[in-house]
Amino acid sequence: MLYATPNEGLGAAPLIAGVDEAGRGPLAGPVVAAAVVLCNPQIPGLDDSKRLSPKKRAMLEPEILRRCAYGIGVVEVEEIDRINIFQATMAAMTLAVARLATALGRDPDQTLIDGNLTPQGHSAEWRWPARAIVGGDGLEPCISAASILAKEYRDRLMREAALEHPQYGWERNMGYGTAEHMEALRMHGASQHHRKSFAPVAQLALL
Repeated sequence: MLYATPNEGLGAAPLIAGVDEAGRGPLAGPVVAAAVVLCNPQIPGLDDSKRLSPKKRAMLEPEILRRCAYGIGVVEVEEIDRINIFQATMAAMTLAVARLATALGRDPDQTLIDGNLTPQGHSAEWRWPARAIVGGDGLEPCISAASILAKEYRDRLMREAALEHPQYGWERNMGYGTAEHMEALRMHGASQHHRKSFAPVAQLALL
């Protein structure tokens, strides 16, 4: 499911959505963004997904899905190659917040974006007040929750893709350019899941 309303109340306070992405840097797979409005009481233990163990993320994800309103946006490899990874990330964030608004039945009052830029001015469909927070996934619990959902959702997609293409080790490297992944690229070439616009993949065509 790409969006859902919570099983618990949102209360009367302004609706603040945290937004984060997973998958800007990998050589393969989609970029995924999540937008989350937390419910009360807050879920303990939220943090930047990169600082959490896989076990801890796996424990937190179902709690977020059950207790929070959320939306998830996915932009596939073909679109990444067509519009570039920055624009694809902005599009994924826009789609995530749009789906969150559908789940809520209204727009959030504010969006907090992890990083130093927001989709405002970079995505024609973006319509929400936004503030960028550098390191926000470790500072704002709503962004932490979004970072967990985005990473867990994308990791599942990469594990599924690894069943079809086991030679690349995506269940371990999630599409990042590890030594194992680069060697497999040299041996087997690129798959339909690889980002042809990324230099390490594009350069294979010149060898």
